[in-house]
Amino acid sequence: MKILLAAFKQETSSFNPARMPYEMFSVLFGDELLALRGSNTEIAGALDVFDGRSDIDTVPLYSASSVSGGPVADEDLNRLMDELLTAVRNNGPADGMLMVFHGAMAGETEVDPEGHVLTEIRNILGDVPIVTTFDLHGIITDRLIEQSDIMVPFHTYPHIDMYETGQRGARNLLALLDGPVKPTVARIALPMLVRGDELITKTGRFGRAIRWCREIENSKGGLGSGVYIGNPFTDVPDLRSNVIVFTDNDPKRARDEAERIARYMWDNRHHFTAPLVSIRDAIRLAEKTDGLTVFSDAADATSSGASGDSNAILKGLFEHGYTGRALLPIVDPPAVEAAFQAGVGATLTLPIGGAIDKTRFSPVECEGYVKLLTDGAYTTGTGTSGHAGNTAVLVTDTYSIMATTRPVSIMDRKVFEARGLDPRDFDLVVCKSPNGFRVHYEEIAARIVPVDAPGSTSANLNSLPYTQCPRPMFPLDNDAEM
Repeated sequence: MKILLAAFKQETSSFNPARMPYEMFSVLFGDELLALRGSNTEIAGALDVFDGRSDIDTVPLYSASSVSGGPVADEDLNRLMDELLTAVRNNGPADGMLMVFHGAMAGETEVDPEGHVLTEIRNILGDVPIVTTFDLHGIITDRLIEQSDIMVPFHTYPHIDMYETGQRGARNLLALLDGPVKPTVARIALPMLVRGDELITKTGRFGRAIRWCREIENSKGGLGSGVYIGNPFTDVPDLRSNVIVFTDNDPKRARDEAERIARYMWDNRHHFTAPLVSIRDAIRLAEKTDGLTVFSDAADATSSGASGDSNAILKGLFEHGYTGRALLPIVDPPAVEAAFQAGVGATLTLPIGGAIDKTRFSPVECEGYVKLLTDGAYTTGTGTSGHAGNTAVLVTDTYSIMATTRPVSIMDRKVFEARGLDPRDFDLVVCKSPNGFRVHYEEIAARIVPVDAPGSTSANLNSLPYTQCPRPMFPLDNDAEM
């Protein structure tokens, strides 16, 4: 049996003014996808499952994936979609396909790229089993449900089960091919956008809902099951949370299970908000802490699609006169270029921050010593390659600033360690991530503080200028109802 395998992944923040270009995507063609073996990715998990069957001919087609960012520029999105669909056409017909999505991509004008390409894939391949996998932040449209035989989402937040999700997707596809399996689906759409620590599946209330989903999948007749909480920063008409359950020829059970989980999520909605600490109070907490303090700057989280050029916390440290050793990341192409022109060992005065999201941030001028210059390449904690573009480490007072040309996810410690910056050597580290960093920092941090800073991915959702999100919607509106 011939199985096609592809990935198409990016998470968009509609409130990031920068457009995501083609060059920000890591694009792999054909057998280049085999290099992902051994990584914590859906592709690697699927390959290992398919490799265990001598009667399966796996055809890797295409993978386009990127760090989160602003909407994908129309021309570049069209190129990406054309590359994927051309690969499908050139390798069809097939007996089935596993399609790996993130689920929260948006273009400048196309608000559902995943639904578009999946519909086209269905038109090309016809009535063969197609299984899709998603990040649990995926925004689920009618097209995605209609064109997927089974949908399989992540079951962890912070996300650590990418490999396992690929395995679950692959096993569901094999079950459809081996038969007889007749998927039946129930979907409950919830008018709620969620944030906060209660989403941490290991410790928070959200974990209970996910455990129910796992129990369904592991039971007889259970297929794909998940809670898709959407990405609150992708301002599109289908933005909401969804509970989706697939069963084998049991629509009543699918509906009953989905309604039980949806009711639980809705009843706990007030817990799925993020309590935030002002920058001033956060700095005071850091000063009182014996050991490493980690600031979660979710508002400028590059992992959620923000621009990464916020200097709000840096300004706060200067204004407060913080004297501890601080490590801060910032996306600032002009500052990096100036550092490269000056060279390692030089001291220069330059503006920092506000190079991209100029409506929210303005530069702060400071004197910095150029400690290190690199090309920005590194290996992430999942085993994949990351590239921040030319990168400079600037030292000003007791602060070390990792300035990058391109946004990268500030979650695992590898991004700092690749520049010779060990977070354990500092009193304060800023992670531009809402919660994904926790699995990498909880073992070394004495305190973690969610900071109330401005930005295009702020957990204070009422601060964001929604125009497409359906209303009423919790917590934006008090009159939202399930």
